[in-house]
Amino acid sequence: MSGRPMALVTGAGRGIGRGIAIELARQGWHVAINYAGNAGAASECLGLVRKAGGEGTTIRADVASGEDRERLVAETLAIGGRIDLLVNNAGIAPRVRADILDAGEESFDHLMAVNLKGPYFLTQRVAREMVAQVERGAKGPLGAPRIVTITSISAYTASVNRGDYCVSKAGLAMMTKLFAARLAAHGILVYEVRPGVIETDMTAGVKEKYDRLIAEGAWPIGRWGYPEDIGRAVAAIARGDLPFSTGEVINVDGGFHLRTL
Repeated sequence: MSGRPMALVTGAGRGIGRGIAIELARQGWHVAINYAGNAGAASECLGLVRKAGGEGTTIRADVASGEDRERLVAETLAIGGRIDLLVNNAGIAPRVRADILDAGEESFDHLMAVNLKGPYFLTQRVAREMVAQVERGAKGPLGAPRIVTITSISAYTASVNRGDYCVSKAGLAMMTKLFAARLAAHGILVYEVRPGVIETDMTAGVKEKYDRLIAEGAWPIGRWGYPEDIGRAVAAIARGDLPFSTGEVINVDGGFHLRTL
């Protein structure tokens, strides 16, 4: 078993998840690097985690699958003996960007299974384990365990050509509130980190659009966000810097949410 605090980060092979894994590694965490299919990216992330001073393990699992979720938790527990931090980060974009009047059920169902159903039931499974850990006094070196869900400004910003994605992120925002209310009595704190426009593979195809929006002043801090921006927010939560907050939304969006005139 690892003597380090243990984090499970879903979708950690690349993008925002990789940024989170590296920032946790800088604090000395052991990171279970979950990935769905890109083993090369996960292996590369593992190398970066070790270089940053942490330790890691790659675990292939599809969060949309109940069987995979159970195995993911079991393998993480086999490494660390407990889970001190769960970061729900795994998510996908719509297979096809389609007008909400034309979008089909197949794409909707697939996206919801990964983006909302998977995190909902993974959080349920991990939360049960965390409650058991607290009850048996198996707190980690940083105290009671914590849960973070990565959402998006799409939780409240309507994009009519990817309605399924927006609905999934809005659902995750409510999921955070629900688990925060349920788990507070056990000392388990739950947070939502809400990214803005972040430079990742997912946004590469619309780079020109966002470059233009940045130039036009669409948000006050006039630059792209980067995975490490999200990683730093999660690292602050992991350190326990917000001990009197739960169910809180932490905007990491360059000030997009300010709605300035």
